[in-house]
Amino acid sequence: MSSEWSFGENMMTDYLGYYPLHKSVKEPIWGTEQSACFDLYTHFEPGVVVRGYDCVNRERLYEVFTGGDIRDSGNTDRHILIPMQNRVLIPTGLIFDIPEGFSVRLHSRSSLSLKKGLMMVNGEGIIDSDYCDECFMMLFNSSNQTVRISHGERIAQAEMIENVEYEIKRITEMPSQKTSRVGGFGSTGVN
Repeated sequence: MSSEWSFGENMMTDYLGYYPLHKSVKEPIWGTEQSACFDLYTHFEPGVVVRGYDCVNRERLYEVFTGGDIRDSGNTDRHILIPMQNRVLIPTGLIFDIPEGFSVRLHSRSSLSLKKGLMMVNGEGIIDSDYCDECFMMLFNSSNQTVRISHGERIAQAEMIENVEYEIKRITEMPSQKTSRVGGFGSTGVN
């Protein structure tokens, strides 16, 4: 990623730094020139276990399976198996250096959600600028079968967002209706 991104006449000079924890970590990239988010990849180290939880909320360790010579840093046969209804912390091998006043938002990849039934446990991950540890993706297998995730697989998309400063304060009067809207949860219709 470049330290300067061009957006028409304006130039954004703040940058999102990243530190790879291992030589074989795939660096984040923009998928296309018009991508709103950059892509993140899995990083499974041989002999390391991945932490998660099963469908009844018991902590579980998931083994990283390896094919071929585990000393081969280019080995793409490293993978984990996520059983149905399990939640797993998928490592990226990256630590972000987020500028003060910004955060990074992590999103599910639509193809993984559609084709494999994998989605983010919390809908959207938020990394604050004062978090200086490895970035993980919390994924949930919503399918009815075990899903394989491979080393170096595109697992998520992310974006850096500028924080808006605002005050949260208690008010003394109940808010009044601002539009003709009445209620929520489908009150405007289902179609």
